Amino acid sequence: MIELVGFDGDDTLWHSEGYYQHAGAEFERIVGHWIDIGDVGVRSRLVAAERRNLALFGYGAKSMALSMVEAAIELTDGRISAVDIHRIIGLGKTVLEHPVELLPGIRAAVEAVATRHRVVLITKGDLFHQERKVAQSGLGDLFERIEIVSEKDRKSYARVIAECGTEAARFAMVGNSMRSDIEPVIELGGWGIHMPYHVTWELELEHGVESEPPQVLTIAGPEAIPEALARCERSVGTV
Repeated sequence: MIELVGFDGDDTLWHSEGYYQHAGAEFERIVGHWIDIGDVGVRSRLVAAERRNLALFGYGAKSMALSMVEAAIELTDGRISAVDIHRIIGLGKTVLEHPVELLPGIRAAVEAVATRHRVVLITKGDLFHQERKVAQSGLGDLFERIEIVSEKDRKSYARVIAECGTEAARFAMVGNSMRSDIEPVIELGGWGIHMPYHVTWELELEHGVESEPPQVLTIAGPEAIPEALARCERSVGTV
C-alpha cells in the first residue's frame, strides 16, 4: 500500500503562479517605457536571467525581483531610472504579500487522504515566504511534516522519504509540476499524481518525462486525488 503521500504547495494547495505572471506583465510595461519591447524579447530575456540566477538566488519572489532588476539594466543598457528600478522591486514585494487562496476542494481532498495515509507537505522556495503561506493557508495542522527545500530533486525526496521511515515504492507525490513534483519521485521508484495548473512557469515546463509512465496518473482537480491514490495502491507490486 501507499504509506506516505506528499503534497506540493504552490499551485497545488494554493494559487501562486498567477501573481508571478502579473508581475511579469508589469515588468514588461515598465521596461517598455525605455525600449521597444517587441524587438528584444523581454520575457525570454527575463527567463534567461532567472535561469542563470537559480543556483545563487534559488526560487521565489525575491529571486524573481533580483532577476528583473538585472534584466532591466541589461535590456536598457543601464539607462533605466532609479524610480523604475524601485517599481520593479515593488513587484517582488507585491508577490510576497499576496493573499493565500486555496484551490477549490483542496482542503477536503487533503483531509480525505489523511484519513488513510500519512501526509507531508514538500514545497520549495524562499523560507520566509513559504512559511507565511503555510501559516495563512490554515492547512498546516493536516500534515505530520512540513519540508521547505531549496530544490525538489531526487536527493531531497530520498531524504524526506527515508526520514519518514518508508521507501520510495510506498510514496506518492501530488503536484502540478512534472519537473519538480513528479519526475524525481518516479526516478526513485515512487508514484506521481499530476494535477496540472492552468498556467506554469517556463522553467517548470522543462522535464524529461516524454510520455506518461504507469507510475503517473494525471487528474483534473483535487476531488480526484483520493481515487488516484487508490488506483496507485492497486498497482503497487505490478509495475
